[in-house]
Amino acid sequence: MTAAGAIVAGIDDSGHSWNEIVLPGEISNARSVTENMCESRRNTLLHFSPAPQKRSAIAARIIVLLLFYATALTLQAQEKNPYAGDAKVAKLGEYQFRSNCAFCHGLGARGGGRGPDLTRAQKHHGNTDAELFHNIHDGIPGTAMPAATNGGIGVGMSDGEIWQVITYLRGVEKKASAAETGDTAHGKELFYGAAGCVTCHMVNGKGGRLGPDLSSTGASRSVEYLTESLRNPSKRLAQGISEPLKDFSQEYETVTVVTSDGTKLQGVVLNEDSFTVQMLDTREQLHAFEKAKLRSYEKTRESLMPAYDTKTLPEKDLKDLIAFLLAASEKGGGQ
Repeated sequence: MTAAGAIVAGIDDSGHSWNEIVLPGEISNARSVTENMCESRRNTLLHFSPAPQKRSAIAARIIVLLLFYATALTLQAQEKNPYAGDAKVAKLGEYQFRSNCAFCHGLGARGGGRGPDLTRAQKHHGNTDAELFHNIHDGIPGTAMPAATNGGIGVGMSDGEIWQVITYLRGVEKKASAAETGDTAHGKELFYGAAGCVTCHMVNGKGGRLGPDLSSTGASRSVEYLTESLRNPSKRLAQGISEPLKDFSQEYETVTVVTSDGTKLQGVVLNEDSFTVQMLDTREQLHAFEKAKLRSYEKTRESLMPAYDTKTLPEKDLKDLIAFLLAASEKGGGQ
């Protein structure tokens, strides 16, 4: 402050600095002007700034967008195998497969008592890397396939370990088509004609109900499995291997009953408990019995299906019949 007054400085609206000597009587007025300018600028900022509620909403939208972007990146990562074609990773995948998947799908991924053959290029629940990842990671509802989490597949697998397994499966896949296996048209003739398969089995809605529906069997089971099932159909029943997958919901145990009036019936067990049994006889008639009222009741693990030896079904006909099952599965989109 000078003897005559005080020097007041400031910045105008254009951003230029200014100073001025103010007389003692004018100092209070200058302070008032400065305070008014600050208050005016504060009010202007508040006017153009969002209200607290709006700021919260904007922040929430930003968080949602960031989460959406992160999810999109995760989904994108799940659609493409980062290890595709890497032989070293495939070996790691084989180890993971043996540890977590072989119990159901067999050591070589060629199918087991519970799981389908995964060496087939055509799979019932999707063939792309993304679909395979989803099936392993999340499981497949309606089937025996659990999610790859703790308490699900083995001890659980990380995303990277799932991709390792997929890399291994791609390395063992077989690209053979039905046409390379045999004559599909002749196989169809055998199925619906001379071989008599249609009597007990259904394919794509046409056929009998006494045996398993074979619409997707050609893609869910290996050629070796199908060959054995035709040549020695009782083998797996005798070993006690169940088929809990949707395509094979029961073991088709053979049952023979004699009713109280002496009627003898033979067929397959549908449902059973300690006191009752439901069965489908060889004429596809459904029966329900109280066991205590039957004269006799006997179950056996000998299949009702006849064994097709080389005399009954020569090798060429066998290949043609299997080719038909493979083609039927491919048309139906089956694994």
